[in-house]
Amino acid sequence: MTERGQILKGFHPATPDCPPVEWAVSDRLIPYDTAIAEMERRVGGIADGTLAERIWLLEHPPLYTAGTSANTSDLLTPDRFPVHKTGRGGQYTYHGPGQRVVYVMLDLKRRNADVRAFVAALEDWLISALWEHHVRGERREDRVGVWVRRPDQGEDREDKIAAIGIRMRKWVSFHGMALNVEPELDHFAGIVPCGVTRHGVTSLVDLGLPVTLADVDLTLRHTFEALFGPTVSVAAP
Repeated sequence: MTERGQILKGFHPATPDCPPVEWAVSDRLIPYDTAIAEMERRVGGIADGTLAERIWLLEHPPLYTAGTSANTSDLLTPDRFPVHKTGRGGQYTYHGPGQRVVYVMLDLKRRNADVRAFVAALEDWLISALWEHHVRGERREDRVGVWVRRPDQGEDREDKIAAIGIRMRKWVSFHGMALNVEPELDHFAGIVPCGVTRHGVTSLVDLGLPVTLADVDLTLRHTFEALFGPTVSVAAP
Protein backbone atom coordinates (compact mmCIF):
# COMPACT_ATOMS: atom_id res chain seq x y z
CA MET A 1 0.00 0.00 0.00
CA THR A 2 1.27 3.50 -0.87
CA GLU A 3 2.02 6.10 1.80
CA ARG A 4 -1.12 7.95 0.74
CA GLY A 5 -3.15 4.77 1.05
CA GLN A 6 -1.81 4.26 4.54
CA ILE A 7 -2.76 7.83 5.45
CA LEU A 8 -6.29 7.48 4.09
CA LYS A 9 -6.79 4.30 6.10
CA GLY A 10 -6.81 6.63 9.10
CA PHE A 11 -9.85 8.52 7.81
CA HIS A 12 -13.43 7.33 8.29
CA PRO A 13 -16.83 8.86 7.55
CA ALA A 14 -18.92 9.96 10.51
CA THR A 15 -20.44 7.20 12.62
CA PRO A 16 -24.00 6.21 11.59
CA ASP A 17 -25.54 7.86 14.65
CA CYS A 18 -24.15 11.31 13.74
CA PRO A 19 -26.65 13.81 12.29
CA PRO A 20 -26.18 15.02 8.69
CA VAL A 21 -23.68 17.80 8.08
CA GLU A 22 -25.33 21.16 7.41
CA TRP A 23 -24.77 22.43 3.86
CA ALA A 24 -25.01 26.21 3.39
CA VAL A 25 -24.42 28.25 0.21
CA SER A 26 -24.16 32.06 0.24
CA ASP A 27 -25.41 33.92 -2.83
CA ARG A 28 -23.55 37.17 -2.11
CA LEU A 29 -19.95 38.21 -1.55
CA ILE A 30 -19.06 37.66 2.11
CA PRO A 31 -16.49 40.00 3.72
CA TYR A 32 -13.55 38.01 5.07
CA ASP A 33 -13.87 39.29 8.65
CA THR A 34 -17.57 38.37 8.64
CA ALA A 35 -16.75 34.83 7.57
CA ILE A 36 -14.05 34.43 10.22
CA ALA A 37 -16.39 35.62 12.97
CA GLU A 38 -19.10 33.19 11.85
CA MET A 39 -16.63 30.30 11.67
CA GLU A 40 -15.34 31.07 15.14
CA ARG A 41 -18.90 31.01 16.48
CA ARG A 42 -19.75 27.78 14.69
CA VAL A 43 -16.57 25.96 15.68
CA GLY A 44 -17.10 26.85 19.33
CA GLY A 45 -20.62 25.47 19.15
CA ILE A 46 -19.51 22.26 17.44
CA ALA A 47 -16.83 21.75 20.08
CA ASP A 48 -19.27 22.15 22.98
CA GLY A 49 -22.03 20.14 21.31
CA THR A 50 -24.54 22.96 20.83
CA LEU A 51 -24.20 23.45 17.05
CA ALA A 52 -24.08 21.07 14.09
CA GLU A 53 -21.16 20.48 11.75
CA ARG A 54 -21.33 22.66 8.67
CA ILE A 55 -19.96 23.09 5.15
CA TRP A 56 -20.25 26.71 4.00
CA LEU A 57 -19.80 27.59 0.32
CA LEU A 58 -19.24 31.25 -0.54
CA GLU A 59 -17.31 33.87 -2.49
CA HIS A 60 -15.23 36.70 -1.08
CA PRO A 61 -14.52 40.11 -2.59
CA PRO A 62 -10.93 40.32 -3.93
CA LEU A 63 -8.40 39.92 -1.12
CA TYR A 64 -5.21 38.17 -0.06
CA THR A 65 -4.80 36.05 3.04
CA ALA A 66 -1.56 35.24 4.85
CA GLY A 67 -1.36 31.86 6.56
CA THR A 68 0.85 30.99 9.50
CA SER A 69 3.81 30.17 7.20
CA ALA A 70 3.54 33.26 4.97
CA ASN A 71 6.77 34.97 3.95
CA THR A 72 6.36 38.73 3.52
CA SER A 73 8.57 38.66 0.42
CA ASP A 74 5.84 36.62 -1.30
CA LEU A 75 3.43 39.59 -1.09
CA LEU A 76 4.47 41.26 -4.35
CA THR A 77 1.89 44.09 -4.51
CA PRO A 78 0.74 44.78 -0.94
CA ASP A 79 -1.50 47.70 -1.93
CA ARG A 80 -3.46 45.87 -4.60
CA PHE A 81 -6.10 44.24 -2.38
CA PRO A 82 -6.75 44.05 1.37
CA VAL A 83 -4.44 41.59 3.13
CA HIS A 84 -5.79 39.53 6.03
CA LYS A 85 -3.59 37.64 8.45
CA THR A 86 -5.25 34.37 9.31
CA GLY A 87 -4.64 31.41 11.59
CA ARG A 88 -4.96 28.75 8.90
CA GLY A 89 -1.94 26.77 7.80
CA GLY A 90 -0.12 27.69 4.63
CA GLN A 91 1.21 30.84 3.00
CA TYR A 92 -0.34 33.59 0.84
CA THR A 93 -3.42 32.93 -1.22
CA TYR A 94 -5.99 34.92 -3.16
CA HIS A 95 -9.77 34.87 -2.78
CA GLY A 96 -12.24 36.60 -5.05
CA PRO A 97 -15.37 36.35 -7.19
CA GLY A 98 -15.53 33.25 -9.38
CA GLN A 99 -13.65 31.18 -6.82
CA ARG A 100 -15.64 28.70 -4.76
CA VAL A 101 -14.44 28.97 -1.18
CA VAL A 102 -15.48 26.00 0.95
CA TYR A 103 -15.26 26.41 4.71
CA VAL A 104 -15.16 23.01 6.36
CA MET A 105 -16.31 22.86 9.98
CA LEU A 106 -16.20 19.20 10.98
CA ASP A 107 -15.57 17.37 14.25
CA LEU A 108 -12.73 14.96 13.59
CA LYS A 109 -13.52 13.07 16.77
CA ARG A 110 -16.60 11.79 14.97
CA ARG A 111 -14.36 10.31 12.29
CA ASN A 112 -10.74 10.04 13.40
CA ALA A 113 -8.48 12.59 15.06
CA ASP A 114 -5.83 12.38 12.33
CA VAL A 115 -5.02 15.67 10.59
CA ARG A 116 -2.92 14.11 7.80
CA ALA A 117 -5.72 11.71 6.95
CA PHE A 118 -8.20 14.58 6.99
CA VAL A 119 -6.15 16.71 4.58
CA ALA A 120 -5.72 13.70 2.28
CA ALA A 121 -9.50 13.20 2.37
CA LEU A 122 -10.06 16.86 1.44
CA GLU A 123 -7.71 16.43 -1.50
CA ASP A 124 -9.60 13.30 -2.56
CA TRP A 125 -12.87 15.22 -2.31
CA LEU A 126 -11.59 17.91 -4.67
CA ILE A 127 -10.07 15.38 -7.07
CA SER A 128 -13.37 13.47 -7.23
CA ALA A 129 -15.33 16.66 -7.88
CA LEU A 130 -12.93 17.75 -10.63
CA TRP A 131 -13.15 14.35 -12.30
CA GLU A 132 -16.93 14.85 -12.59
CA HIS A 133 -16.03 17.80 -14.84
CA HIS A 134 -13.52 15.68 -16.80
CA VAL A 135 -10.49 17.29 -15.18
CA ARG A 136 -7.73 15.10 -13.79
CA GLY A 137 -6.63 16.72 -10.54
CA GLU A 138 -3.55 15.38 -8.79
CA ARG A 139 -1.95 15.79 -5.39
CA ARG A 140 1.77 16.27 -4.72
CA GLU A 141 3.65 14.90 -1.74
CA ASP A 142 5.63 18.14 -1.33
CA ARG A 143 2.78 20.61 -1.98
CA VAL A 144 -0.67 20.76 -0.42
CA GLY A 145 -3.52 21.38 -2.83
CA VAL A 146 -4.69 19.99 -6.16
CA TRP A 147 -2.74 20.34 -9.40
CA VAL A 148 -3.45 19.94 -13.13
CA ARG A 149 -0.87 18.94 -15.71
CA ARG A 150 -0.64 21.42 -18.62
CA PRO A 151 1.31 19.74 -21.45
CA ASP A 152 -0.14 22.36 -23.82
CA GLN A 153 1.87 24.98 -21.87
CA GLY A 154 5.15 23.07 -21.68
CA GLU A 155 6.45 19.58 -21.05
CA ASP A 156 6.72 19.90 -17.27
CA ARG A 157 4.06 22.59 -16.72
CA GLU A 158 1.42 22.06 -14.06
CA ASP A 159 -0.92 24.61 -12.53
CA LYS A 160 -2.71 24.79 -9.21
CA ILE A 161 -6.48 24.65 -9.43
CA ALA A 162 -7.38 24.36 -5.75
CA ALA A 163 -5.79 25.36 -2.44
CA ILE A 164 -6.26 23.84 1.01
CA GLY A 165 -5.54 25.51 4.34
CA ILE A 166 -7.12 24.36 7.58
CA ARG A 167 -6.96 25.09 11.27
CA MET A 168 -7.99 22.86 14.16
CA ARG A 169 -9.51 23.73 17.52
CA LYS A 170 -10.39 20.93 19.94
CA TRP A 171 -10.33 18.63 16.88
CA VAL A 172 -12.89 20.75 15.05
CA SER A 173 -11.70 21.98 11.65
CA PHE A 174 -12.23 25.38 10.12
CA HIS A 175 -11.04 27.39 7.14
CA GLY A 176 -10.88 24.91 4.28
CA MET A 177 -10.49 24.97 0.50
CA ALA A 178 -10.66 27.28 -2.51
CA LEU A 179 -11.46 25.90 -5.97
CA ASN A 180 -10.86 28.13 -8.98
CA VAL A 181 -13.96 28.07 -11.17
CA GLU A 182 -13.76 31.42 -13.02
CA PRO A 183 -11.76 33.94 -10.99
CA GLU A 184 -9.61 36.69 -12.48
CA LEU A 185 -6.36 34.75 -12.69
CA ASP A 186 -4.41 38.00 -13.06
CA HIS A 187 -5.29 38.75 -9.42
CA PHE A 188 -2.97 35.96 -8.31
CA ALA A 189 -0.04 37.95 -9.74
CA GLY A 190 0.12 40.11 -6.61
CA ILE A 191 1.44 37.19 -4.54
CA VAL A 192 3.52 34.07 -4.85
CA PRO A 193 0.58 31.69 -4.37
CA CYS A 194 1.31 29.29 -1.52
CA GLY A 195 5.01 30.11 -1.89
CA VAL A 196 5.32 28.12 -5.14
CA THR A 197 7.21 29.91 -7.91
CA ARG A 198 7.80 27.12 -10.43
CA HIS A 199 4.16 26.58 -11.35
CA GLY A 200 1.13 28.64 -12.32
CA VAL A 201 -2.54 28.91 -11.41
CA THR A 202 -5.52 27.78 -13.47
CA SER A 203 -9.30 27.46 -13.25
CA LEU A 204 -12.01 25.28 -14.75
CA VAL A 205 -12.95 27.99 -17.24
CA ASP A 206 -9.28 28.60 -18.08
CA LEU A 207 -9.10 24.90 -18.97
CA GLY A 208 -11.93 25.44 -21.47
CA LEU A 209 -14.84 24.15 -19.42
CA PRO A 210 -18.04 26.27 -19.50
CA VAL A 211 -19.09 25.52 -15.92
CA THR A 212 -20.71 27.73 -13.30
CA LEU A 213 -20.43 27.91 -9.53
CA ALA A 214 -23.84 26.22 -9.33
CA ASP A 215 -22.56 23.32 -11.44
CA VAL A 216 -19.55 22.93 -9.19
CA ASP A 217 -21.66 23.13 -6.05
CA LEU A 218 -23.68 20.10 -7.15
CA THR A 219 -20.60 17.98 -7.75
CA LEU A 220 -18.97 19.15 -4.54
CA ARG A 221 -22.01 18.08 -2.57
CA HIS A 222 -22.46 14.55 -3.82
CA THR A 223 -18.72 13.82 -3.83
CA PHE A 224 -18.54 15.14 -0.26
CA GLU A 225 -21.34 12.80 0.78
CA ALA A 226 -19.52 9.83 -0.73
CA LEU A 227 -16.53 10.50 1.55
CA PHE A 228 -17.92 12.17 4.66
CA GLY A 229 -21.57 11.14 4.93
CA PRO A 230 -25.00 12.73 4.38
CA THR A 231 -25.78 16.45 4.31
CA VAL A 232 -28.85 18.61 4.88
CA SER A 233 -29.50 22.02 3.27
CA VAL A 234 -29.70 25.02 5.62
CA ALA A 235 -29.85 28.78 5.12
CA ALA A 236 -26.48 30.50 4.87
CA PRO A 237 -25.45 32.88 7.68
